[in-house]
Amino acid sequence: MEADFVIVGAGSSGCAMAYRLSGAGASVLLIEAGGTDAGPFIQMPAALSYPMNMARYDWGYRSEPEPHLNNRRLATPRGKVLGGSSSINGMVYVRGHARDFDTWAEMGAEGWSYADVLPYYKRMEHWHPGPRDGDRAWRGTDGPLHVTRGPRRNPLYHAFVEAGRQAGYQTTDDYNGEKQEGFGPMEQTVWRGRRWSAANAYLRPALKRPNCDLMRAEARRVVIEEGRAVGVEVARGGAIELVRARREVIVAASSINSPKLLMLSGIGPAAHLAEHGLPVVADRPGVGANLQDHLEVYFQIASRQPITLYRYWNLISKAVIGAQWLLTKTGLGASNQFESAAFIRSGTGIDYPDIQYHFLPMAVRYDGRAASEGHGFQAHVGPMRSSSRGHVRLASADPAEAPKITFNYMSHEQDWTEFRQCLRLTREIFAQEAFAPFVRHEIQPGAALQTDEELDGFIREHAESAYHPCGTARMGRADDPMAVVDPETRVIGVDRLRLADSSIFPQITNGNLNAPSIMVGEKAADHILGQPPLPASNMVPWMHPDWAGSQR
Repeated sequence: MEADFVIVGAGSSGCAMAYRLSGAGASVLLIEAGGTDAGPFIQMPAALSYPMNMARYDWGYRSEPEPHLNNRRLATPRGKVLGGSSSINGMVYVRGHARDFDTWAEMGAEGWSYADVLPYYKRMEHWHPGPRDGDRAWRGTDGPLHVTRGPRRNPLYHAFVEAGRQAGYQTTDDYNGEKQEGFGPMEQTVWRGRRWSAANAYLRPALKRPNCDLMRAEARRVVIEEGRAVGVEVARGGAIELVRARREVIVAASSINSPKLLMLSGIGPAAHLAEHGLPVVADRPGVGANLQDHLEVYFQIASRQPITLYRYWNLISKAVIGAQWLLTKTGLGASNQFESAAFIRSGTGIDYPDIQYHFLPMAVRYDGRAASEGHGFQAHVGPMRSSSRGHVRLASADPAEAPKITFNYMSHEQDWTEFRQCLRLTREIFAQEAFAPFVRHEIQPGAALQTDEELDGFIREHAESAYHPCGTARMGRADDPMAVVDPETRVIGVDRLRLADSSIFPQITNGNLNAPSIMVGEKAADHILGQPPLPASNMVPWMHPDWAGSQR
């Protein structure tokens, strides 16, 4: 088989590129190892805890023992299904802060400043605001990706925002618009009660075109001849096949599998490739390096009132919610339940938010285990810009073997300072008058934990990944020895090969990564097609006028 463009990975970025490239008339073949995304476990928003814990939909990766987190091996879910991780994630929609992208440009990703990427966010969005939901000029309203807000019927969502205001923080009508900083409603990729994944938004419309095809197979390596990528070797039905690309091969297999595939193809740190007997096509030491993630804890409060989602945490209620969703796509099943959020700064002298909150009116883990104390609520909280860096390495030259993933979480002292501040600021927020009718006591960390040492012990034992790995093939200038792709997403040192997914982030963005991953696919498509980029925006985002002298 062959096509103009062969894309490895039908995830957030890959689906967006398939849609844009095929829409421009090019033939596209998308290779995806995972299966169908049909069924309520994926399509029902409230069922989000199921797919990321099912081997059918997830690669099942775990980190190596993390030395600063009691040698725990943390789950690292990556979608093995149509839509990739957009089909198993929490459906939270966060663009990132403007300063994130300006920092990318400062790090060598020229043409990826906020002014450059904002037009692509607007192109991809179909935003559905309410009458008081922010300024439409900052948002897109006719793109493929539907972005909505939950109904926020539970009073706890409003208590969270009001408590933030009472604590002296900003509020924001739209953290994805002019002003990220503050407390306000959270957005989700849900449309008409269904998960609006990259598969629903981009892939299905693309596959209706005669020039876009999908191959269910597992990529083994990029085939490179005389310094040029000519195709992809895949395993399918027990046989090894070569899929040829007439124009380019594009890797979009996730921040874990993309560097793995590059290394299996001879692109990566020469000494590491030699360890596994792999020929070196391009010595790029940045492949697999620069791994970043968001770490978080669930700050849980026992509720005085039986108004939390715990009242539905039984088989009968779940069956009723599921039946209502199956019949009407409405009710509690039609929301991810993350309906209020906040982005704040941890201290003075920090110019833009470095702490994120997801608020949930129930005390429960991502794996679906509820707190034993019954009715409760929680804030997922963690620092946004850790100094820690990890890596992805091959375990062997066998493409079927999982890579070795080491995050080096909490390996810098500043990480501990920031995380303690997260916990103390959260305590202060839950102590505000707005929560007085609802707070019974603190479940975790627990009011008895007060000192730095006690809080550090809690973090070591309870911090979990927010499932935002990125940065393992970072974008930069072609003369940067640690860069893997140039600002047009071309793999440095190999012709006709690109990489475009969360791997190329020079630095992790503020918030959840699905939105910026899709944006990367949107912008990369223009580079691949040789089209001029969309005109840069002249809109100026809000920055706290006294960030140097005030924490809130």
